Parts: sequence; C-alpha cells; structure tokens
Amino acid sequence: MAQLDEKQTMNETILTIFVLIGTVPAAISGAMLGIQKEMDIFGVSILGLATGVGGGAIRDIVLGITPPAMFVDPIYALTAIGTSMLTFFPLIHHEFTKHPKLYEMLMLVTDSMGLGVFTMVGVQTAYAQEQHYSFFLIIFVGTITGVGGGVLRDLLAGRVPYILAKHHLYATACIIGAVAGALLWPVIGDLWAMVAGALLIFLIRMLAAHYRWSLPKARE
Repeated sequence: MAQLDEKQTMNETILTIFVLIGTVPAAISGAMLGIQKEMDIFGVSILGLATGVGGGAIRDIVLGITPPAMFVDPIYALTAIGTSMLTFFPLIHHEFTKHPKLYEMLMLVTDSMGLGVFTMVGVQTAYAQEQHYSFFLIIFVGTITGVGGGVLRDLLAGRVPYILAKHHLYATACIIGAVAGALLWPVIGDLWAMVAGALLIFLIRMLAAHYRWSLPKARE
C-alpha cells in the first residue's frame, strides 16, 4: 500500500513538472502578443494567464469541476503570471525579438511539448472524474485543454484564433494524440498512455512545421 502511494505521489510530481514546463512557453506567447498589442503590464499578465491556464479552466467547467483546479492549486496560475511579468520587462522581451528565428524555434519546441502534455492531462482528468465518460467527451476535453488557452489569448487580443487561421495540424495533432492515448489507456496504463499521446502530438507538430503540413483550405 505504501509503495502504491509512493508511486502515485511520484507520478503526480512528474505530471506537475511537465505541466509547469508547458505553462511557461504558453504564458510567454500570450505575454508577447500583449506586448505587440501595446498593452500595459496588467493586460500582458492577463493574456499570459489566459494562455497558460485557460484550457484547463475550460476543461474543468465542461467536466463540472468547481472551482476549477487553477483556483484550488494556484501554482500554475502564479507561474503564468510571474512568467508574463518577467516577459514584460524590455530586457527580456527585447532578447526574444533580437533573435526571431531562435525564439520561433524555441517556442515551437516548448509549445509542442506543452500542447502534448496539456492534451493528455485533459484526457487524464476526464478519466479521473468518471471511468464511463463517452469516448467523444474524453477526446473533446483533451483537445480543448490543449488549444483552449491559445483560443482565449487570441480572442482577448482581438484576432482570429491561431487554430482557425494558421492550422499547421495544431488542433488536429491534439485530436490524434488524445485518441491514441485514450485507446492505449486500458492497455498500457495511464502514465505510459499519457507519455505516448504527448510524444505523438509533439512529433506531429514538429513534422507539420518542418514539412508545412496543413489541412485543405477552401478555394474560391
């Protein structure tokens, strides 16, 4: 029993670290957009917060988890706000703009990691709430956890959400990873299913960016 509790604690710690790793680049992307829109430090922080934890908040509302986890355990919200405030300082965000290619590559890699982690955390949260949720709901919750923060960021900044304007298999990668993880869940266990789903999302995102894969677009 003690070994089981110790293993669960270790898994939760690993999960927390991964989510924090995903929260930081998400918050930076939100803060940088706020800076581009010439917002003050409050607006920049709100955009970073929405990007970092918005998907999780939407997930919890859909699943009926109240209050949402971001209010129960504020470590993720505080991380997003702190990251946004640091990014607001000229010394920091000027470093990003001075090396645009390096910044884009760094954000692509870290954002793809965060996207995979957030999506699979959404799947895990759905399973933890109820083992008999429909497959559709589990995939939806996983996907909205992954992309929800970015959608909130873009709506608050007054632009067309990224997943609708420049797809590059963004939400599609989440759906594929969530489906794979959910199917593997009863076969290899929750932790390894989460790892497999997150890795698949990461690989699809990196390949899509490299080869410029995209879904078909409407032509006039």
